[in-house]
Amino acid sequence: MIPRTLAHELSRLSEIFPVLTLTGPRQSGKSTLVRAVFPEHRYANLEHPQTRAFADNDPVGFLSELGGRAVIDEIQRTPDILSQIQVNVDEPGEARSYVLTGSQNLALANHVSQTLAGRTAVCTLLPFSHVELAAANRPAADALHWIIAGGYPRIFDTGMSPSDFHMSYVPTYLERDVRNVLSIGDLGRFQEFVQLCAGRTAQLLNYSSFASDLGVAVNTVKTWLSVLQATWVVHLLRPHHNNFSKRIIKSPKLYFVDTGLACALLGIRNPDTLKTHPLRGALFETAVVAELVKFYHNRYRRPPLFFWRDRSGHEVDCVIDDEGVLRPLEIKAGQSISDDFLSPLAHFRRLSGSSRGLVVYGGDVVQNRADADVVPWRAFTSWLESPDRTGRT
Repeated sequence: MIPRTLAHELSRLSEIFPVLTLTGPRQSGKSTLVRAVFPEHRYANLEHPQTRAFADNDPVGFLSELGGRAVIDEIQRTPDILSQIQVNVDEPGEARSYVLTGSQNLALANHVSQTLAGRTAVCTLLPFSHVELAAANRPAADALHWIIAGGYPRIFDTGMSPSDFHMSYVPTYLERDVRNVLSIGDLGRFQEFVQLCAGRTAQLLNYSSFASDLGVAVNTVKTWLSVLQATWVVHLLRPHHNNFSKRIIKSPKLYFVDTGLACALLGIRNPDTLKTHPLRGALFETAVVAELVKFYHNRYRRPPLFFWRDRSGHEVDCVIDDEGVLRPLEIKAGQSISDDFLSPLAHFRRLSGSSRGLVVYGGDVVQNRADADVVPWRAFTSWLESPDRTGRT
């Protein structure tokens, strides 16, 4: 098993909360992780029909058989059991410890917030980060391989090719997760929507454009997008809320959570194709943003990530707003460093008074410029952990 960064947080939080809830996309490694971190807990998987029927029909007996320390997989399949878990953890006497996992963020979050408020920590496990793979001596050969592979564990555990994995993942995702979150009659049209999203990763979200291309209502697009968010296929990056200029863009940007899945939907199967593909820059930006999202979730923190763009054309790809300390990032797929990379950061610093910027690029050389550090894609998250580089003292 490749060690997961989140394992430390799960162990720490289990000493504080009687219930842990671990969510994330299907096949991101949730079951493997919780069984490794909590080997003494009894295990039950609610995907199994007999186990689910037992939990549905007799939640008291089901939990009694598991005992006071249990891992319960795919909890969204039997959400009514959460009420009995609440009763059990509130009872005086023996301390109880439940670890719950689920693949559907929206459905699970709604049930958990209503039933276990104050009793559970909700963590998110996304596919492998580059940091996790590098620590396990499984780093990508270069940025192109990094983008195409993505981070789903099965690719690295079995040696399966990324294209083979993603070809099987898409229909499974459509038939199971999508139907469980929302009753979508025309899965073929929904798959077209998912493919369109892949083609527009790292772009401003335009509901009307999607609706026009698909021949559906804008409200349908909004509903479908909520499904992709709920199942951790896409992530929305919001515009930074401070009005350094009153003429700012207010639409969010759309990003895929896993670039390997995006590449598969776009028909990109090998690095040579990606090298000359018109979406290479957008996919590189997507990979960097995904790595940032993983960085914060793996530390049990809400990602403080935004972007900034005004109507005059000035833009910063990503702004980290960490407790009021602003850190602007520019993301460039090229392997050479250009002064053009730095000008948006200098402009943003003049407006906002932010700390030094960061340029993440596709090359291998570190440079320290006047307004920013220029950092290779392999190592940029280490810059975020250094107090002298974030502007903190």
